[in-house]
Amino acid sequence: MSAMLAPDARDRYPSRRATEAALLTREDPVVHGSSVDGPLDAAQLAAFEQDGFLQLDGVFSGDEVAAMRAELRRMTDDPEIRADERTVVERNSNEVRSIFEVQAVSPLLDKVVTDTRVADVARQILGSDVYLHQTRINHKPGFDGKEFDWHSDFETWHVEDGMPSPRALSASIALTDNFEQNGPLLIMPGSHHTYVACVGQTPEDHYQASLVQQEIGVPDRTSLSILADRHGIASCTGKAGSVVFFDSNCMHGSNGNITPYPRSNVFAVFNSLHNALQAPFGAPKPRPGFIANGHPVAI
Repeated sequence: MSAMLAPDARDRYPSRRATEAALLTREDPVVHGSSVDGPLDAAQLAAFEQDGFLQLDGVFSGDEVAAMRAELRRMTDDPEIRADERTVVERNSNEVRSIFEVQAVSPLLDKVVTDTRVADVARQILGSDVYLHQTRINHKPGFDGKEFDWHSDFETWHVEDGMPSPRALSASIALTDNFEQNGPLLIMPGSHHTYVACVGQTPEDHYQASLVQQEIGVPDRTSLSILADRHGIASCTGKAGSVVFFDSNCMHGSNGNITPYPRSNVFAVFNSLHNALQAPFGAPKPRPGFIANGHPVAI
């Protein structure tokens, strides 16, 4: 594949500026710290470097998970939270799909997303102090939970939020058991070493539609097929209380959930303080602060 990418001296990861997709080699390191900098050992860091993700089981106890699930029920039942702009509902069922900036609406979840069991791993991998670029709780209810299309978070954070490099990662904290059947996180291991430049231009206030279903910034099928053939697809199943850490440029998504068993996760996105946001690289204006934190404060 080839693409005629418009020149931009400050943009090393151009996307949504050409009529053809392109596969670009990542220019930045994946792991910035070492085994002496945090809780992960050398083998775990090597696995993250190679695959772009790492799952740790039993990080949160059963009692802690039960409290988080109760908090999720409280939030989804609260009319004020449902009406808040930070809450995204499914198009057809009106079920809550995501609630953003959870640390601002839940003291309990504020403690969860800054917990050292999670944040210390982020600091170690990113090799610096970190701040919360984004937090959210994703709820995929039984029977009606819709899919999340294949995407790289970094492509969106770069183009729409102005994140300079992929020196960021997500921590997905499982509030429910993740089975093969109820729409678990799917990742192409090793795909984080390749950046997919997407086609299309970013519309004004694109986030309002993309949070329900993303259609711009979604990789083309040829690029996805190449990456899947090259890397395969891993399914992140596991018990409630486990945490999956994954690089910002991992190609990932999830299937819909037609089982009776819901799948819910708390997401904390950690960005290096050395990777603070600039002006968006391909959007008319920055997204709102509840989606992309433009005022970094170390946690």
